[in-house]
Amino acid sequence: MTLVLVVDDVPALAEQYAYDLKRLGGYDTLVAGGGRAALDRLTSEPVDCMILDLEMPDLDGFDVLRAMDESRLRVPVIVYTGTGNYDRCVQAVRLGAYGFIDKQEPMERVVQEVARAVERQRLTGEVAALRRRLDTDSPLIGSSPVMEQLRATIAKLAPIPSPVLVVGESGSGKELVAAELHRLGRRPKGPFVAINSAALPEHLVESELFGHERGAFTGAAAMRRGAFEAASGGTLFLDEVGELPLAAQAKLLRVLEQREVTRVGGTRTIAVDVRVVAATNRDLDSETAAGRFRQDLLYRLNVHVLPVPPLRDRRSDIPELVAHLLATTSERVGLKPRRLSDGALHALMAHDWRRNNVRELRNIVERLVLAADDAVIAPGDIPPEIGGALDGPSAAAPRTYHERKLEAERQIVVEALERNDWHITRTAADLGLADHASLLKIMRRLNLSRD
Repeated sequence: MTLVLVVDDVPALAEQYAYDLKRLGGYDTLVAGGGRAALDRLTSEPVDCMILDLEMPDLDGFDVLRAMDESRLRVPVIVYTGTGNYDRCVQAVRLGAYGFIDKQEPMERVVQEVARAVERQRLTGEVAALRRRLDTDSPLIGSSPVMEQLRATIAKLAPIPSPVLVVGESGSGKELVAAELHRLGRRPKGPFVAINSAALPEHLVESELFGHERGAFTGAAAMRRGAFEAASGGTLFLDEVGELPLAAQAKLLRVLEQREVTRVGGTRTIAVDVRVVAATNRDLDSETAAGRFRQDLLYRLNVHVLPVPPLRDRRSDIPELVAHLLATTSERVGLKPRRLSDGALHALMAHDWRRNNVRELRNIVERLVLAADDAVIAPGDIPPEIGGALDGPSAAAPRTYHERKLEAERQIVVEALERNDWHITRTAADLGLADHASLLKIMRRLNLSRD
């Protein structure tokens, strides 16, 4: 439910605004009789939007906006005035207010402005999250059999609200899988909140997940919503869930069972409606046997288990991934597009990528783009740690003979196509096939196309 704070030193006007906002917009409302009271409310209540009077005796609207900026309180503010002095309203917008209205405006328009401000705040958060993901990983690219199977499984599980446990090696794209589950799910317009459990300091884990009240601990100067509240109505992605301390695991289990949270330092329970997707690169069965992970929590999380293949099990996807990464990296750093020579691409396809999978490939491509002097990246540009030979036997779970054979065949054909610039007749001759029709038939079977 959206919570709107109305700030005015005239109590009757503030109460009337609050009543009308609740009646016409269905909003929860609070009132504050001055600037200091408003700042106190902002640090103790989960306010989604504030309607702020500019003319107040104790702390005027401008002082409130400056204090919010200093304290980094990111709440959309609509200022209103009864004096008709719109120059002051424009000044407030320059200080960070979302917009302004006249106190004589019909309440229907005020309700619309609040809705726009809240929606803009939500979209701003989503854009920031999307940019973070685009800056750190590539999309789910690849048409190999294992990737087609992964996409089919995602599409099957996405509409189901039950928890999903995504398992796979570091850098294999587990967060991208979670984002796809959200995008194809029942509530794609809801928030998608990602938390890296391994990056949370142990003393702040519960605060990050469940929120805290003001004064709950040293440094808790303001009330803070946790990840569960932020993700309500959408999806919460708990990456590296195996890293959570046992105390946080117990509280997480209660939230999953009761669908409500209690902020650190608080007593009030808050209902949350969240689809949880967890991910790990650990063997949680072994962690459970060793007493480092709760078995009852594992049973709550692994209703559906979704394995993500390592990059070495889908080497035939590397040309697609490299083409995407070359284009996006070149654009991001402001350089002309680069391409790989046949020898350079062969070295990348032969590497084991055991260290960090797609993330490692992305880092290598960025280094190549920045270091290469020519438009074509040659084998000599490849870093020495990419030796072009397999680093050892795959540590991935064993696959069937048919799957291994299909991926090997696909890799042979992809390398030949890249070597011949996707010229079908030349590639067919290179592979010793009877004619181009034979190659086209194989390509259809392997789901290969230049697009």
